[in-house]
Amino acid sequence: MADHHAQTPVGAGLPMLPSLRWDEPPEGPVLVLLDQTRLPVEEAELVCTDVPALVAAIRTLAVRGAPLLGIAGAYGVALAAARGFDVEDAAEQLARARPTAVNLGYGVRRARDAHRAACARGSGPAVAAAAALDEARKLHAEDAEASTRMAGFGLALLDELLPGGGHRILTHCNTGALVSGGEGTAFAVALSAHRAGRLRRLWVDETRPLLQGARLTAYEAARNGMAYTLLTDNAAGSLLAAGEVDAVLIGADRIAADGSVANKVGSYPLAVLAKYHHVPFVVVAPTTTIDLATRDGASIEVEQRPGHEVTELMAPQVVVAGVEAGGGMPVAPLGTQAYNPAFDITPPELVTAIVTERGALSPVTGDGIAELTARSRRGERLTTGEEGGANA
Repeated sequence: MADHHAQTPVGAGLPMLPSLRWDEPPEGPVLVLLDQTRLPVEEAELVCTDVPALVAAIRTLAVRGAPLLGIAGAYGVALAAARGFDVEDAAEQLARARPTAVNLGYGVRRARDAHRAACARGSGPAVAAAAALDEARKLHAEDAEASTRMAGFGLALLDELLPGGGHRILTHCNTGALVSGGEGTAFAVALSAHRAGRLRRLWVDETRPLLQGARLTAYEAARNGMAYTLLTDNAAGSLLAAGEVDAVLIGADRIAADGSVANKVGSYPLAVLAKYHHVPFVVVAPTTTIDLATRDGASIEVEQRPGHEVTELMAPQVVVAGVEAGGGMPVAPLGTQAYNPAFDITPPELVTAIVTERGALSPVTGDGIAELTARSRRGERLTTGEEGGANA
């Protein structure tokens, strides 16, 4: 069950509601989400009292973004345990909610395994539920720390690739605080450059069909006082041809063992354009987004979303010609078929570097990915000039 509350106005200088938080009102524990489908018109919190409500929130993109989905998945398991529901069934429902985002399954497994371990030790339901919640909170904190580290490594890489500052960065979809336990992935790098006085312009792809760039990234950029400009996705080529972009920064929903990157659809064309125009194409993602069990890009399952997201202009807070809030305004003839993959795949040879909380990997190779994940498990960071092209 889910319901909305805590609607607040939106504007620069006002504190933003957290993207996700755990709460324990008298009627029982809940997971509270900032409903991203209602941004930028208003900030409204969506209160989930059970896993089906959270699964619905994930599928409708009320909560989204690879790292945050992992955190939400972990808290979802904890919610099921605390409310006395079947934890194993809840974990299965959550893990299936969005197939491409590897962090979702990762977060679910961490909290589920903590719950299993507590049960195996003979702990009662309350103690086992507390173990799952502790693991979710630990993952939340880890992601916030990873965000800070990625921002630092990413800015250092930009300064290395583009000496002199004044960076003009093009980004796609939304990769800020709305997708993270901290300040984000690719957006956090741009924000770090802004705070250091080295961001000249943030170019924001609108990101069709659901406009995560226009609705969410522009919203975050405005709140942080960044110099930004919004463009339609198909204007990126002319912008690069005009020499107005110094680097392209995106996030990732899954990185395969060979370095192939699954990200919001529209990322692959940007990589091709960047390669042609000799502009660095940088992926920023935590090591939890790397999936060694996925051999290559062809092995990544790409989520196919409903066609109405393409045939209708989605405007949740706008009522036009009798269209109810939460619906869409038709932009194509009735019965039009639509091709609507949520993600596309960028091969490693088009990726200049992958920035993680352990450092930046360049060039991107299968051997480099394997070494990066091994070092991550050991808690080590990459250092400049080491074999495999690691830079930090």
